[in-house]
Amino acid sequence: MVDQAAKAAKAERSGGPGGPGTDTTALARALKDAVRGEVDFGSAARALMTMDASNYRRVPVGVVAPRDAADVAAALAVCREHGVPVLPRGAGTSIAGQATGVGVVLDLTRHLRSIVSVDAEARTAVVQPGVVLDDLRNAVRPHGLTFGPDPSTHSRCTLGGMIGNNSCGSHSVAWGTTADNVRRLSVLTYGGAELTLGRGWPGAGAGPGAGDTRASGPGGDAVLRGVEELVARNLALLRTGYPAGLPRRISGYALDALLPEAGADLARAFCGSEGTLGVVTEATVRLVASPPARALAVLGYPDESAAAEAAAGLLPYGPLTVEGMAEDLVRGGRGGGSGSGGRSERGGGYGLPRGGAWLFVETGGETAAEARAAAGAILRAADALDGAVVDDPAGMRALWRVREDAAGTATRMPDGSEAWPGWEDCAVPPARLGAYLRDFRALLAEHGLRGTPYGHFGDGCIHVRVDFDLLGEDGVRRFRRFSEETAALVVAHGGSLSGEHGDGLARAELLPVMYGPELVALFGRFKDAWDPAGGMNPGVLARPARLDENLRFAVLPREPVDVVFAYPHDGPGGGGDFSAAVRRCVGVAKCRVAGPGEGAGVMCPSFRATGEERHSTRGRARLLHEMLAGEAGGVVTDGWRSTEVRDALDLCLSCKGCRSDCPVGVDMATYKAEFLHHHYRGRLRPAAHYAMGRLPGWLRAAAPFARVLNAAARVPALAAVAKRAGGIAPERELPALAEETFTRWLRGRAADEGGTAPASRVTLWPDTFTEHLSPEVGRAAVRVMEAAGIGCAVPEGRVCCGLTYVSTGQLDRARTVMRRTLDRVEPLLRAGGPVVVLEPSCAATLTTDLPELLPDDPRASRLAAAVRTFAQALEEEAPAWRPPRLDRPVAGQTHCHQHAVLGDEADRRLREQAGLTGELSGGCCGLAGNFGFERGHYEVSRACAEDQLLPAVRTAPPDAELLADGFSCRTQLTQLAALTDRRPRHLAEVLAEGLDRPGNGDGPVS
Repeated sequence: MVDQAAKAAKAERSGGPGGPGTDTTALARALKDAVRGEVDFGSAARALMTMDASNYRRVPVGVVAPRDAADVAAALAVCREHGVPVLPRGAGTSIAGQATGVGVVLDLTRHLRSIVSVDAEARTAVVQPGVVLDDLRNAVRPHGLTFGPDPSTHSRCTLGGMIGNNSCGSHSVAWGTTADNVRRLSVLTYGGAELTLGRGWPGAGAGPGAGDTRASGPGGDAVLRGVEELVARNLALLRTGYPAGLPRRISGYALDALLPEAGADLARAFCGSEGTLGVVTEATVRLVASPPARALAVLGYPDESAAAEAAAGLLPYGPLTVEGMAEDLVRGGRGGGSGSGGRSERGGGYGLPRGGAWLFVETGGETAAEARAAAGAILRAADALDGAVVDDPAGMRALWRVREDAAGTATRMPDGSEAWPGWEDCAVPPARLGAYLRDFRALLAEHGLRGTPYGHFGDGCIHVRVDFDLLGEDGVRRFRRFSEETAALVVAHGGSLSGEHGDGLARAELLPVMYGPELVALFGRFKDAWDPAGGMNPGVLARPARLDENLRFAVLPREPVDVVFAYPHDGPGGGGDFSAAVRRCVGVAKCRVAGPGEGAGVMCPSFRATGEERHSTRGRARLLHEMLAGEAGGVVTDGWRSTEVRDALDLCLSCKGCRSDCPVGVDMATYKAEFLHHHYRGRLRPAAHYAMGRLPGWLRAAAPFARVLNAAARVPALAAVAKRAGGIAPERELPALAEETFTRWLRGRAADEGGTAPASRVTLWPDTFTEHLSPEVGRAAVRVMEAAGIGCAVPEGRVCCGLTYVSTGQLDRARTVMRRTLDRVEPLLRAGGPVVVLEPSCAATLTTDLPELLPDDPRASRLAAAVRTFAQALEEEAPAWRPPRLDRPVAGQTHCHQHAVLGDEADRRLREQAGLTGELSGGCCGLAGNFGFERGHYEVSRACAEDQLLPAVRTAPPDAELLADGFSCRTQLTQLAALTDRRPRHLAEVLAEGLDRPGNGDGPVS
């Protein structure tokens, strides 16, 4: 054992077995021969796994996606033979760096995601490690059950990752940590042992659960015997070395779970081992009864310390959760987000009670009245400044979203500066929380740092992001000093360095402060008993790396990258730093939600279609990070010419969903346009960029020949030639050109009326799609606006927002088009008044891309500020007017750009006034401008539509009105939904039709 320990220690210090001399080609070949799942040693696959949701970065040699437990065993055997370490990985949402690794990453999310069985009577489920928590919860919900622990990443975190970190979540005050809810684990060790871990040692006498643990395979008995002997020789240390009274003690190995009086629970001791002992291949977990009804007592306090001191006193009332957060997190949003100013509405928009900090106390009951009564009792008992009970589902969802997004939103301070994890989730006894927070705030001030604590006040667990400067040497030194001093502060309050996310690379070095050197040395011997070769996730927990090593920022360029967009919210002194924009992605992976579940929004349609990390917003951000790192140590070394980044961005729909749905406002549509601009500069572009990227010019040239071209498009052979030449998917039908453009109709109409038009302060924007492809939308909008007493005019000359040039990265051309447009609309801008844009994608381009591409032209920001949607214009310019009553349900989709940039609140109010009932679906239609028309994108485009839009239309009542304000959405529905008796329409068309009904459209209503 001494030799093994010395060998393991040397391996751990050097980053694990293997090293720079490893023959990766031979390793990859051997893995491909042994494993049925995917083996990928390419630079893209490696780049995607360099980081988790922490400050850390470690570069693996390759990635394996095993199909089953046999594949895991085969991969371990090959890695053992080649002396290469292994990291089992779930969704990669760990905040302490333990989901980064230097050897072979086992991606357990690709295939090992089956719910093997559910026993509702016994309240247990058997799952594979890649099962997403929400999938398990959805599967057992019909039985009235749930899995108790629920991290804020519940829509994408995996059970295997939760076991590795001993995850908790907001409901741990009721149902405990993951370790409290695990009954049995099937584990493979690096050495080849197959273990079943439960309560009791193999061959132990009778007792509850005794005999659950057993071993097979080479060395299995030796592993368990070594662990048992280690415990037997150190009973006194294990009984006295752990702090008491801590519901959230996650730090270190849980060796005290192996004490005889604890039932020698090996499954519990394995939880929280962070991939350092073995690989879980199957788990039996406990399920709990989920209250049919819930309510939320929202309590306001003067400050966070007052809220923290009150939290412990509420626990005797049996709440499901006691969560806390302060004003600097929830009031008015998080400044500086790339999506800020559009739809951001956090905290203050939800009617929070008076106060500077709040407790969210959830209660449950068999009925809504019972849950509300329990919340009311807490409200009356709490010594709060103010309070309210919320029990409507929409209100509770809105409030919980504030809390769940905090891991991302807290990464931006109110002034837009960056904040990072690092002292992310310590826990103290709940009764000590108020005092700890006061001392913690004082320590922040002493170091000149800022942070926003929030978290699980009922369990004494605090999350915080701090504005460390991790780019400079002085900042990193301050990061280390602050971490060391905060560790001492936590221990002084009787706490644990980690109360939820584990130690990883962030805190493991500091474990001697909490446990002392003798117990920490025992941790090393415990690790050696399981993994004598040191092959499982080296550098974590036992013999850890330094907390200021492996920082992910170290490889990034120190000088701003030369870019075209302004990035006004990224970087010091007014923005312009593309590296800072890419750093926005902290890895919380909200973009990895696989389906349209609750609150899923739009992001990220391509990931939902493919399930591949490289097609998530996070995956693309990781590749851009490695591209920026380049020769300084990045995995992607050919800069803007990178094919890895290009291929990952190829399936980005530029839907802008991440701009609003990502908690930190990552704007991948902008990053994609920026990349394509540099990637193709001075080079031949794909055919689609010339055809659809320059669509406005082609449509203007084609307008006089619309009838002839439409006839030619109906000839299959001619259409096929045109599609091949234009890089258009052969499965697509070419849209018909309008034989009379919108502006031609409007000017002809004015001429017919004697050359006069209503006096107008409103400009109606003739976007390319309305002008040339769907002028009926413009005609309908004019009718409705005139019925409302609003006269409108169109700009003189040709105008264009530049959308198609932006989406294909032709940014020089886009800026030329935008400047010409500003010249033509300058008289309108001087006159003031709104600019009504009927096509949401064009409105979003004018609102966001225009001022970010022309930041030095004040006309750009003035035009952006003037843009209104159709519904917004009616509401602002004719507030007393009421639309015709239509009284029928709706189906269809809110345009993804409207969701992300413009908001749909005015549309909702207008539909309600018109008696159009029901909700439109979220998501992205999948056509997304040129994306769905490009060759090679058809299947993904269709899969995006099948995510939400097409199912919503198929299940709609026969009399439902199909609403789709975007030309792309209408086209996708027309081509994919096989609609024979009705067509999707813009809201303006629906209202215009209603004007023809007797008694409708009579003007303002008093």
